[in-house]
Amino acid sequence: MKITLNRINDDYLFECTNSLGNKILLNNTSQSESKEGVSPMETILMAVAGCSGIDMVSILKKQRQEITKFSAEVTGERIQVDEAKPFKTITVSFMLEGNIDPKKAERAAALSFEKYCSVSKTMEPNVTVNYEVFVNGEKVGE
Repeated sequence: MKITLNRINDDYLFECTNSLGNKILLNNTSQSESKEGVSPMETILMAVAGCSGIDMVSILKKQRQEITKFSAEVTGERIQVDEAKPFKTITVSFMLEGNIDPKKAERAAALSFEKYCSVSKTMEPNVTVNYEVFVNGEKVGE
């Protein structure tokens, strides 16, 4: 796995490209006048959502669950460590709609974070990743 990063303006805007040629823009959103791109820390939250979302959809499709809508909101709480501000906790809220067994949706999320999601596994044990699942507007579990 490899990406390239190229600075594309005179400030903090960078273009990252993967081996397939797909690109995202990174920026120091707290310092830059430009409103293009996302911060590197935001990409971590996006990666957690994407990785676990892919896992959940894959698991639920294998179980023949009919997903008509899938979305997630991710928040991250940061702490000061010397000059850096790493994440302390990340919370993912999944919202699913369709003909879906709530227990299967909850189990798919659990499997993702306990076994499959390489992004959240990469952050262990330094970051606590929590999740909650909503199916057709109703919170599952607890």
